[in-house]
Amino acid sequence: MINKTRKNMQRERRADRVRFKISQTATRPRLVFNKTNRYLTAQIIDDVKGVTLVYATTLSKDFPTHENSKKSKSAATQLGKLVAEKAKKAGVLQVVLDRSGMVYHGRIAAFADSAREGGLEF
Repeated sequence: MINKTRKNMQRERRADRVRFKISQTATRPRLVFNKTNRYLTAQIIDDVKGVTLVYATTLSKDFPTHENSKKSKSAATQLGKLVAEKAKKAGVLQVVLDRSGMVYHGRIAAFADSAREGGLEF
C-alpha cells in the first residue's frame, strides 16, 4: 500500500535539498515550475531581494487558448515560451531551474526545453 504522506514528505525533502543548493547562487534568479491537478504555474524569483520578477500560469488571460487541457505537455510548452517572453521584457536572461523535487521528464522537460528555445539560459 502506498503511503501518500510519506511520498509527499520525500518530495518536500528533495525540493528543500535542491532549493538550498540553488539559493547558494545569488547571481541568477530561480525559475520555479509547479504543477497542480488543474493548472501549471511558473515564476522567476529573486531570492536575494525576495521578489517575484515574472509570473505566468495556464489560468491567466494572456495564456493562449489551448485545444487540450491546461495541464498537458503541450500547455507546458506554451507556458515555457510565455515565461521566456516575459523574462526578456523584464531583462532576465540567465536563471536556475527549480523543479520542486519532481522528476525531470514529461511536462517539466517540455517546459524547460521551450523556455530554452525562448531565450532563457539555464
